[in-house]
Amino acid sequence: MMAFSLFGKRGSDPAPPSEDRGAPDERSLFAGVQDPQSEGKLGFLDRMKQAVTRTRESLAGSIASVVALTHEVDEAGLDDLELALLAADIGADTTAAIMANLRARALRHGIASGDELKQLLKAELLRILDSVATPIKHPATPPEVILLVGVNGTGKTTTSGKLAAMFRREGHSVLLCAADTFRAAAIEQLEVWAERSDVSLIKTKQGGDPSAALFDALAAAKARATDVLLVDTAGRLHTKSDLMKELDKMTRTAARLVEGSPHQTLLVIDATTGQNGLQQARLFTEAARVSGIVLTKLDGTAKGGIVIAIAHELGLPVRFVGIGEKLEDLIPFDPTAFVDSLLD
Repeated sequence: MMAFSLFGKRGSDPAPPSEDRGAPDERSLFAGVQDPQSEGKLGFLDRMKQAVTRTRESLAGSIASVVALTHEVDEAGLDDLELALLAADIGADTTAAIMANLRARALRHGIASGDELKQLLKAELLRILDSVATPIKHPATPPEVILLVGVNGTGKTTTSGKLAAMFRREGHSVLLCAADTFRAAAIEQLEVWAERSDVSLIKTKQGGDPSAALFDALAAAKARATDVLLVDTAGRLHTKSDLMKELDKMTRTAARLVEGSPHQTLLVIDATTGQNGLQQARLFTEAARVSGIVLTKLDGTAKGGIVIAIAHELGLPVRFVGIGEKLEDLIPFDPTAFVDSLLD
């Protein structure tokens, strides 16, 4: 039996000193988060704060007058907060649910100050995120098959490479599968990431059958007893029906060769698209059994509130966030760190 922490074995050898990695926070779903005290690199909390800087500044600018209040928060203050949440792209439905709870609290007990309001808001956001933060069910034996899905331009291929590099740093064997055979240069791009991540790549020619590439990759992963197989899929076919059929075919192919696979289907969303990204998520949750979200480009937007909307409206957890262009700029998502970084 092989138990996993993150996507690897529990009790595996620690990362080399150059990675500056500490013990994981017990609240986190993932192992391997960086030690906030590491020298020479930003700690995990610092990196998260840096990633949500634009969203935090947007929220802070909007609710500064509310937080500064020393008297009891009134309806006008709650209205200001509601506008701030909408501006952060938390979404109308999710914002309405949050504000209903805050107004109910104000009606029953009152809210003594802006600072108390901020603490209550933090509790509401964390409640939403924690409600979907389910543990990952890893297979007892390798390989763990992970599909990456999403529209073109969201960063699927880049995310595949960054995930491969992260797992390799943690000492796990990884295989990449280039199953996006429709987009020009997609295979070549993944070849570059495979080389940078020091992992092997299974591919076919452009325009080939993605399921055939997946079949070969699954067979290779089984033969090599590879820990993790990452599958980069196509982001756009001619119609929605084509997309759904292709993803369904790949899912069935995986299940035939590796029992219980795909074990995870991660939907890659560009955070800068905000509510449009939520619409993309709805499409792909219809076409594939999406189990979690990878949110890219979080550092480049003031719409980081989309994380909350995804959790509330889709019932899906964010598993990883992209915070930059470097190979190591993909970090596990931690609800507490995110909320603290957003409002502190």
